[in-house]
Amino acid sequence: MQQALGSNLSKGKWAEQQAYEFLLVQGLQLIQKNFACKYGEIDLIMQHEQILVMVEVRFRSSEIYGGAIESVNLKKQTKIIRTSQYYQIIHAVEQMLRFDVIAIAADRKIHWIQNAFQT
Repeated sequence: MQQALGSNLSKGKWAEQQAYEFLLVQGLQLIQKNFACKYGEIDLIMQHEQILVMVEVRFRSSEIYGGAIESVNLKKQTKIIRTSQYYQIIHAVEQMLRFDVIAIAADRKIHWIQNAFQT
């Protein structure tokens, strides 16, 4: 079902919901949505078998300034890594981590990049 997308906030929430539903179908389990701290935010934290997955969700309605995948640049990766390290400390997480990106293009096609970057 196609729904109209309004503000950037609603586009972001829509994209996160699409990513969440997609990953559930792929067999991942939700741990937490929108974990935020002083270092940044992680859109989705999910469990995939024995791996804790930190998921960055990106949506681009236009590729004029670059696509969704390209928007997860080194600066953004660094923020996600720092945020995940903080999450690991406060939750005493000792399991392996993986950083995935869900990129949703203007055509609303979902691209799942597993292990998109590493610490």
